[in-house]
Amino acid sequence: MSKQASFAFPTSARLFLRRLISHWKEQSAIIRTAADWTVLLYIIIPGGLLGGRLYYGYWNNELPNWTSVVPFMLMPALLVIVIGTGGMVLLLQEGDLLFLRQRQNWINNIISRGIIYSLAVTSLKIAAVYALMLPFIIRGYGLTWDAALSLLILTLACSWCVKLLGHIVRVQRQGWRRWLWQVPAVALPCSIYFRVAQLGDTYPILMWITAALFALATLFSIRYRVRLRGTFMNDVREDYKQRMRIAGLLLRGVLDKPRPTRYKPWIFRKSQPLLSSKLPESRLSAAAIKALIRNPAHLKLYLSFTGVSLVAILIVPAFLKWIIFIVLLSLMTYWLFLFWSLFIGDDYIGILPFTKEQKAEAGSRAVPILLMPFAVLSSAVVCFSIYGWWGLVLFIPIGAAAGIMVSRIFGAIRLAR
Repeated sequence: MSKQASFAFPTSARLFLRRLISHWKEQSAIIRTAADWTVLLYIIIPGGLLGGRLYYGYWNNELPNWTSVVPFMLMPALLVIVIGTGGMVLLLQEGDLLFLRQRQNWINNIISRGIIYSLAVTSLKIAAVYALMLPFIIRGYGLTWDAALSLLILTLACSWCVKLLGHIVRVQRQGWRRWLWQVPAVALPCSIYFRVAQLGDTYPILMWITAALFALATLFSIRYRVRLRGTFMNDVREDYKQRMRIAGLLLRGVLDKPRPTRYKPWIFRKSQPLLSSKLPESRLSAAAIKALIRNPAHLKLYLSFTGVSLVAILIVPAFLKWIIFIVLLSLMTYWLFLFWSLFIGDDYIGILPFTKEQKAEAGSRAVPILLMPFAVLSSAVVCFSIYGWWGLVLFIPIGAAAGIMVSRIFGAIRLAR
């Protein structure tokens, strides 16, 4: 029996196929943990029928009115977002460091096939998104079929180039250097693609030339990636991250992301007193304010709600702005008092000798301070939208007064003295 025949997988192609099948099974199992196939069928079949009917209507009936208002640059901008997302799966494993290091040609073959597989998946994703956008590109913006085909080829070539260059940067660089190298690797090709796509209808040959350059850069990147050495553990780590991407999306709303260990907080690093008063109530209020700002989950929720609220106030009619302002201010106040209850119920706070009255007084001080940025910003949107330049004079006193008044009303209800 030959030495090669003694292996479970006598060739690198067989080994890669085995790993590819395992990868598909792994992704399928991850999806099944979130939803049973029976449930998915009840969603996919009606959704597919409805989506197919809408898609057929876009080709044969009148298009939505927004196609005559939104400029064509929205199409390449959406494609740039698709191009810049995702990564590459090379199907390398930790055990290869022990068993395949003596067979470098096997690792090279696995990497080569992994690159081809990843680029094929990228092409299918780009083609699917492009097919959905095609009725608007052809009928809404008047591109010819030749120009649409040129744009598709350009998009595919750019996505191959970006995927490879971005992957090479991720496995070679760490920390801030990685983000710095992402500019020439990802941002520059996407910028070139966006500009050429805008000019493609006028100069179609420009899209073909740029696509050829992207394809040439892809070939050089493949050759460089296969010959790259000293990045094995980073390759494995990047592979694992990409394989767990679907699991991360499914569990994002269920599990909190582990917070990195910090030896010093990113804000209020010297823990100096936040409030001028040295009373115990003020110290407790300051601790609650710092706890919200230092917690990424709470701060992200605060900023997200603020951003959505500002947009909501901006788009509603003028006669509804003050009503929406009061409603959103009340919702934010309610959430801040929920945060205060969570903070004051913490085991660490429970061992401190604060009386019920002191805790209530501290809450009545902390919540208005936390509420003030939201109240003032929301008031600014209302005042500038309705009163114009007079809003410069009105938005701060109105926002501060409304924040204090609403927080006192909720404090009288929520805080037990």
